[in-house]
Amino acid sequence: MSNWIELGDDVFALRYPFYDQQIGVVVGDGGVLVIDTRSSHAQAEEVRRDLRLLTNKPVTLLVNTHGHYDHCFGNRVFRPSPIWGHIRCREMIERTGERQREELVANVPQLADDFRAVDIDPPDCTFEGSATVDVGGREVELRYLGRGHTDNDVVVRVPDAGVLFAGDLLENGAPPYFGDGFPMDWPETVERLLALIEGPVVPGHGDAADGSFVERQLGELRAIADLARRVEGGELDLDAAIEQAPYGADASREPLERAVAQLRGELSPTW
Repeated sequence: MSNWIELGDDVFALRYPFYDQQIGVVVGDGGVLVIDTRSSHAQAEEVRRDLRLLTNKPVTLLVNTHGHYDHCFGNRVFRPSPIWGHIRCREMIERTGERQREELVANVPQLADDFRAVDIDPPDCTFEGSATVDVGGREVELRYLGRGHTDNDVVVRVPDAGVLFAGDLLENGAPPYFGDGFPMDWPETVERLLALIEGPVVPGHGDAADGSFVERQLGELRAIADLARRVEGGELDLDAAIEQAPYGADASREPLERAVAQLRGELSPTW
């Protein structure tokens, strides 16, 4: 049996081994919201099967927290339910979906057939700053807080339960992925996220946590930004900054290189 964890009144998360990913669920009267849909139709079907162990209510809404494949490639399985996401989430999926598929096939060849079978289906309900959706009589807030992991990350706040789903603005147990990120903006975005926390906070990957975890991760993000400023100002060279960075040498090079490029106005668009 799947191990759904109840984080608040009828608000659940289930942690899947593939990429150590958290999928969120909000149950209302007669309807269910699912937060993120995983990397393939096969993985999304697994979520649907696991949902039947939790509730017999139908999935009436979905949210993609951002436009990376592991959060949206299962979308089609849940249609015709509407899918919400930031307007740039839709644009990112439309522009890069096929490239993301190609990279998946190359990097995870044992699941290549599953990834080839994906019908890429971006969100059809989009917003820019914030939106409120009704989940069976419960109001759930969707908020864009600024650039971070991508330029289209949104958080999902369930006010009546005090639970916040952070997507990949937070990652617990491993360094965040900076490949499409904006390291100089990310700390301020997480500061805004921190102000919303009332109880449990669910990262896109790894254990659910609380505000103290977010404060620690914010400190690491600030350290990357501060080191990048010192490199840009000529106080440190890049290799010396990498040695002082919080993630270890192998995981710190990319975020520092992107941070310095952002400071210099040289950050190349990733999509």
